[in-house]
Amino acid sequence: MNESAKKQPGRPRSAQSHQAILQSTLDLLAQVGYERVSIDAIATHAGVGKTTIYRRYRSKEELVADAIESLREEIEIPETGTLWGDLDCIIESAVKTTLTPLGRQILAMIIGAASSSPQFAQVYWTKYLQPRRQAFHVVIERAKARYEIQAETDSDMVFDLISGIMLYALVFQPSNEPVEVYIRRAIDLILK
Repeated sequence: MNESAKKQPGRPRSAQSHQAILQSTLDLLAQVGYERVSIDAIATHAGVGKTTIYRRYRSKEELVADAIESLREEIEIPETGTLWGDLDCIIESAVKTTLTPLGRQILAMIIGAASSSPQFAQVYWTKYLQPRRQAFHVVIERAKARYEIQAETDSDMVFDLISGIMLYALVFQPSNEPVEVYIRRAIDLILK
């Protein structure tokens, strides 16, 4: 019997159960916040057993990060032919997903949870931020190849600075201009 023909132990994972788990996690995060969410509460709310959750996730932190990620769009590396065209696509996508009541609530929860839970911060970094940082590296490398920015530009540092600017602008809305315009002006200062 070949490897692919072997049956996996246990029942197959239900996509419906998985969606119920993710939605229940989001619902409870909105209702009670990160600190008070528990696997027991999520299981009850989703109508599944705790073992169903633990078959998919090793920890609450991993489940919460996956639930948040389920709301976000796939990582797409824009390729408009110019650095600013690519950056405008990135800014538009970030603003679109965050400037909603749910987006703001999730952003606040991420900041709060990451500051109080090093384990959540690490899981969120690994599952969400690091892949986006790597995608952004591609954008910067293409801009270097087109001689739009200096060859020694540190893509990780630029990503970190842009992320900080975006968080600040999305949370505090520091000016009367649209958030996208503020972010673009700040990035322009960084890249000069």
